Formats: sequence, C-alpha cells, structure tokens
Amino acid sequence: MQPAPLLKDLVLVGGGHSHVHVVKSFGMKPMPGVRVTLIGRDIETPYSGMIPGFVAGTYSFDECHIDLARLCAWTGARLIHAEAIGLDRANRQVLLKDRPPVSYDLVSLDVGSSPSMGAIAGAAEHATPVKPIAELGQRWLGFLERVKDWQGALRIAVIGGGAGGVELALAIDHRLRQVARNAEVSVMLSTKGEILSGQAVAARRRMRAIFARRGVRLIENAATARIDADAIELDTGERLPVDDVFVVTQASAAAWFAGTGLPLDERGFFAVEPTLASSGDPLVFAAGDCASVTAHPRPKAGVFAVRHGPPLAANLRRALVGQTLEPFTPQRRHLSILGTGDGNAVATRGSWAFEGSWVWRWKDHIDRNWMRMYREPPAKPMDMTARTAPPDPALADADGKRLLADIGMRCGGCGAKVGAGVLDRVLARLGPSPAANVTIGIESRDDAAMIEVPAGQALVQSVDFFRTFIDDPFTFGEVAAVHALGDVWAMGARPHSALALAVVPAAAERLMEEDLFQMLSGARRILDGAGCALIGGHSGEGPEAALGFSVNGLVVASQALRKGGLKPGDRLVLTKPLGTGVIFAAAMRGMAKARWIEGALASMRMPSGDAARALVAAGARACTDVTGFGLAGHLAEMIRATGDVSVELHLDALPVLPGAIELFAQGFASSLQPANLRARHLIEGLDRMSGHAKIPLLFDPQTAGGLLAALPAEASLSDHMTHIGTIKSREECVTGIRIVI
Repeated sequence: MQPAPLLKDLVLVGGGHSHVHVVKSFGMKPMPGVRVTLIGRDIETPYSGMIPGFVAGTYSFDECHIDLARLCAWTGARLIHAEAIGLDRANRQVLLKDRPPVSYDLVSLDVGSSPSMGAIAGAAEHATPVKPIAELGQRWLGFLERVKDWQGALRIAVIGGGAGGVELALAIDHRLRQVARNAEVSVMLSTKGEILSGQAVAARRRMRAIFARRGVRLIENAATARIDADAIELDTGERLPVDDVFVVTQASAAAWFAGTGLPLDERGFFAVEPTLASSGDPLVFAAGDCASVTAHPRPKAGVFAVRHGPPLAANLRRALVGQTLEPFTPQRRHLSILGTGDGNAVATRGSWAFEGSWVWRWKDHIDRNWMRMYREPPAKPMDMTARTAPPDPALADADGKRLLADIGMRCGGCGAKVGAGVLDRVLARLGPSPAANVTIGIESRDDAAMIEVPAGQALVQSVDFFRTFIDDPFTFGEVAAVHALGDVWAMGARPHSALALAVVPAAAERLMEEDLFQMLSGARRILDGAGCALIGGHSGEGPEAALGFSVNGLVVASQALRKGGLKPGDRLVLTKPLGTGVIFAAAMRGMAKARWIEGALASMRMPSGDAARALVAAGARACTDVTGFGLAGHLAEMIRATGDVSVELHLDALPVLPGAIELFAQGFASSLQPANLRARHLIEGLDRMSGHAKIPLLFDPQTAGGLLAALPAEASLSDHMTHIGTIKSREECVTGIRIVI
C-alpha cells in the first residue's frame, strides 16, 4: 500500500529524554500525513541517570546510550545527523551547521545545555566539561586509556557540588582504583557552597560521611577561581596540584538561543508555557534542560526532562491539527537516588534520606527498565496500516487540500512530473552550477544541455540510479553523486557535467520542494567539489525518493584506465573498506548500530577523486569501482577483460567497515548477496576457508564503493590504498581467484 501523502513536517531538534519519548509515541501511534524528523548532533544519546555508573565501570557505553538510528528505524522517524545552530522563524527553518536548513511546520527543541566554562579562568583550556553529556562518554574512555599505566600520584579534581558532581567524584575514585592500579589515586571535590544544596540536610550528612569513609577530599564553601595545567586555585587563595579537572558546575544556554528572537528566561533558556509551547511562537516547543516553564520553575535535572515527554507528545499532536493545548504541571517533590560508584546509593525525597546496596539495586532496576523502552524493538511489529490511512483533513492547508482531493488518481507519464513552480524555486535556491565548456546549462531553461569537448580529449559517459536507503535526503544526494561519479574516476577521467533524475514521493507542494532541494543540495556539494557541473535533468513523483545521474567525464583517450590490463606481479589495491551492503541491510531492520551506519556513510560520502589521481600517478594499469556486484564480481570482470591472468587475494588484508563482520555473523546480508554468490565458482579455496569471517565481504554489494586497481610491483602506495592481493599467471589458478590468509 502507498504511504499517506505528506502534509506536515514535525521536526524534533535534539535527541534528549523528552524527544526519544515523542519519537516512540509517534511510532506506536502514527499521524498519517505527518513526517517526524529527528535532528541530532549526537546519534547515540546518553541517559544522564546512568552516566555515573558508566564512569564507575558498572555500565558499558552501549548500555547507557540510546541508539537514535535504531530507534528511528523501528518507529519510522526520519533521522538527520547534524548540529542545529539557529532558527529562521520567518521561513520556518532549522539552521544547521555545514548544510542547508531544514524546513518545519512545527518544531520542538530538546538540545540540553552547554558547559559554563567561561566563569572559571583557564577552564576552557585545562579542564574537561561534563556537559554536553553526549560528549563525555568518548572523552572518559580516552581518559582511562591515558591513565591506565600511570605511575605515581594521580590527582583528580571535580568542580561542582550538585548531584552530578557528587556522583561523578565518587565514580571516578572507584574506577581509577581499578584501572590505574600503579597510581596513587586521590580525588577531591570542590564547590563554592554546600554539596547537594537543594536537597535534604539528611542527604548532605550521609554523603559527607561517605566522602570521608572513601578518602575523597571534600572542599565546601570555596569557589574555584582559576584552573591551570597543573593546579586549581580557590578563592580562598589555596592552590591545589592536579593532573586532571572535571567541571560539573551549573550549565548555560547555547549562544544561538538568543538569535532566535524567542522569549528567554534570565539564564538564557527558552521560556515556555505550561503547555511546553514557546511564549513567543506557537509553532515552537521546547523541553528538557534547554527550556524553562516560567509558571513552574524547576531544577535542570533529568527527572524533569523525562517527564516532559508524554505531555510534549500529546500537545504536539494537538498543535498539528489546530486543537487547544493542555497545560502540564511538573511535580514539586521527586525521588533522587545518587550512586556512590561502589554498588551503593543514597536515596532522598523531601526531608529524609537512606542508603545501602539495595538502594543501588533499586536505582539500577528503574534505569534499566527506562532504557529498555528505547533500546529494544517492540515485541510485536508496529501496525503499518496507520501510515497508509487517509490523513486528518485538519492537517491540510489549501495546498494540502488539493493534494488530498486527487490523491486517488495521481497521473502517470508527464503528468507525474514535479510542478514547474517547485522546480523554478528549487533551481533558484541551488543557484547556477560552476561550469567549464558548458554552452547551455541548467540556468538557460532550454530543452537540452550542450557541452563542448575540448580538442584532444574523449568524452566518458556513465549512468547510475537507485532508490533511497536512508531518510536524510541531503546525505542521500551526496552518496548518489559519489556513486555515479565512481565510473568516471575509475577510468582516470575528470568529471565534467551531470544530468540528474530525481524522484520524490507525493506530498504537499512545499514538502516536495524541500525534499528535492535537499537531495540536489547534497548532490551539488559532491559535484561542485569534483568540478562537475549539474547541467539539467528530470524530476518526477513516485512512491519513494530516488536519485540518479547521467555523468560525463573527460580524459585523453590513450590514458584512460580500463578494467583489462592486469599483469603478473602487479599489486591489487582497494581504496575503501567493504561492508556497506550488510550494514544497510541491517539498518533497514533497525538492527545496525548508529556508529556503524555513520562509519559506512562517511565512507560512502567520500569522493574518490583524490584516490583516482593517486592511482594514475602511481602508474595504475587497470581500474574499476566496486559497487553492486561486490568485490568478487568486479574482480572477475577485470580478470575476464584481461585474459590469461589470475589473482591471489589476501583475505586478511581486506579492509572492512566497523560492524560489518558482526552483522554477517548475526545472519544479515543484502538482498543482492545471493545473486553475487554465483561468482563463488571462480574462487579457489573458498570451501577450505568457508568459516573465515571475511568471506561474506567478497560478495557484499557496495554503494559508492572504492576503486579496485592494479599497480606495478615497484609503485609506492598512498594513504588511499590497501594492498589486498597480487596478480598471477593463469596457470597458478585456473578458476581465476585464489584466496589466501
């Protein structure tokens, strides 16, 4: 069944505790016609309540982080990995770093807070901020690696006496005594007031006793005035030698908040109504640490961010269809459980407090249950029929009403083209493409483009086209352009020009315009960087987004690289790692980790122009790009094109993307893998090594894969190249390919 036509874009900026609930809520109960987009600077978002346990070594990185790529795959939300830097409310756009803005009909902000490092001299240069918490995980793992072989005194200071600082100091002390066994570990906590100043006297008393019992020095009522490379200086004049400093002081609002023109509180956070809508713009909502409910001020704490989720999801639904919003009143008193890093915890609520290992087990149970809701797929597949149901007419403006009126009789042929108005606006936003030797290009509106081929050069042409496999149209445009240009680079040619063929799904006109603009903007980033002019194309409407290019390149005919030309003794090199096929096969099922997906996309978005030039400079005799037929299939083409040669392929040397081998072991594979396996008869030694973890890589189809080339034995290899095999005579392997380890 066709998905419901898109009428409105709900954009969630930030992957905080509130937004992960909204994503799941809209996944479990979709609103047909509404597209949910999550924009995240970090795609593995931490659960703040478990971070001290992670520092203490109780939890692994994965156990205390929500994988946003998997969550969005399970729920049908669109994920865009990018950093927000502002709002253009007049044009209803989220401004992003290093890429075009994303449009919205309704936007919600849950981007947390920023470290307040400017208040302490030297902190920015010599200390580690704990916020943004999303960055702490990798910084902490790097810190442990640095100190594991430490000899002598290891002095750590934690600045900040709130709940976060107290938990962190005790967690650091516990972990370092396990990891830095040869060091003389000493941890201190310094705060300008009392510890846990907002909590019960009983909680402070118990925590002070724990610090004393553990030998963690506690310095209260002494603000840190300065942090140097080897010491901290207190406002009392005392100077304390340190080797590392962690700052957990009160966080501040991001600088870009002020540029939105929205009402802010006295600390610069978004001022919102009890409905969580902005006090100054009904199309903007905010939740979590970045927001302040002015009628109900509360501390910046994870417990409140978590509880913003349900009322935020409910009011976003109401706002999308023009219903009256309902106010939300956060609780005044809440249970606080502070871990001490060693398997114990202190619980406090109101005026009382108690501690023990059972308190920690209680906290651990609560935290793991909460994480399980967002880290594990639902037990039953989500009902997809709701996504194909007719949208609520209340979602539609005049443009959307026209779409709904004729959605059951969408035309084919030229009647399925994207409208001229949409195209004109997209082309105006893209601007003219830099071009050389282009007589008639995209800006002229003629029926066809015209290019001039310089004297002495030959025209190289190729075409590629495929449907989308990711939800981010900008990134999809980048990958599609890299993939299409691969054939030109593989022939040693210089990309010259390209015609685009773009398909976008049925949607309200402004949404179709946005999708087309994002796809072509991503493509233009790659094409412009390669010196390849976009000179025209065709656009149409279809069931899902798709993009392809007819590309032209220029090369001196006698210098063009071909698939044939292998010579015994040549070294076989590959310029990119393998594994994109299996990673995205798993990603489609919501089973690939976000960092694996990002690693694959980084490889796929990397143009091969530099690698191609390096191969030509090294004297490459033959070259092809590794794409849909996999390494074995494309290598077989090179052998057939040459004739009378074979290849000794070094299996262990094959470069592989993170996650690919793990996913093969779990049984994932691309749908094209079985067809590619037909090339197995060309490989000698396959049965003998069938259990080798890298065998499936030989048949994994690649998108925007690397270049596979043969270099003379004496050629030096650049950073772009991995030596994976050697060309042999045919007599040494009659099947064509022999694998060795």
